[in-house]
Amino acid sequence: MKKYVYEVLSGAGALGRTVNVMLIVLISTNVIAIVLESEAEIRNAYEHFFNEFEVFSVAVFSVEYVLRLWTANENPAYRKPFTGNLRYAVQPLPIIDLLAIVPFYLPFLGVDLRLLRILRVLRIFRIFKIVRYVKALALITTVLKDRKEELTVSTILMFFMLLITSTFMYYIENDAQPEQFSSILKTMWWGIATLTTVGYGDVYPVTGLGKFLGGMIAIIGVGLFALPAGLLASGFSEELSKRAKKKPQICPHCGKEIGTEHH
Repeated sequence: MKKYVYEVLSGAGALGRTVNVMLIVLISTNVIAIVLESEAEIRNAYEHFFNEFEVFSVAVFSVEYVLRLWTANENPAYRKPFTGNLRYAVQPLPIIDLLAIVPFYLPFLGVDLRLLRILRVLRIFRIFKIVRYVKALALITTVLKDRKEELTVSTILMFFMLLITSTFMYYIENDAQPEQFSSILKTMWWGIATLTTVGYGDVYPVTGLGKFLGGMIAIIGVGLFALPAGLLASGFSEELSKRAKKKPQICPHCGKEIGTEHH
């Protein structure tokens, strides 16, 4: 029974594919409901429907989570009983599954309502559950894993650049604009807007040296923030090339795979 449930949840067979499609639809409608519920008029008009739909969704997701946790031992990576289940439970996707249902149970645990309002935002994590069922989205996870070291280095570099530029700009502009550049921490808002080349215009340098530094930082920001984009683009290209090579090529004449003895 455990093996059969594991195969169904993995999408094997007609039943597995049907279950996956139903879960994708349920996740998608949950995200739509969360967005619509934020409108006061819609929420007040259909409050009962939203509440009933939430109960139904949480029930389905809770059963799914428990079944996945129970059948985790069917995966060779989590073969050992109990310890294998625990190792599975701390993986990214199971954590997302748990975060998607936790807010519903918090009121029954006597959690403070102020904290509940914040944690209810975690319901939006349900959209990430789709990654498990859509192979195209799984490509993103693969690329991020392959490029994690390069992305980490580029992120650290961006943080260092933000810290350095904000510090310099604070000391340059503080005397001229003590309210806008009152501290290095507040100057970081200007640094983020400039390095990302968004430039909201709510905070900007007025001194000659400050304008020169701001212009240089804006130019550097174009290349600096293009670095992660380039890494991801090359990662996607390499991964797609790998998958294309693995995909068997079928002869249009005989219908057999190219590379066999027949060919």
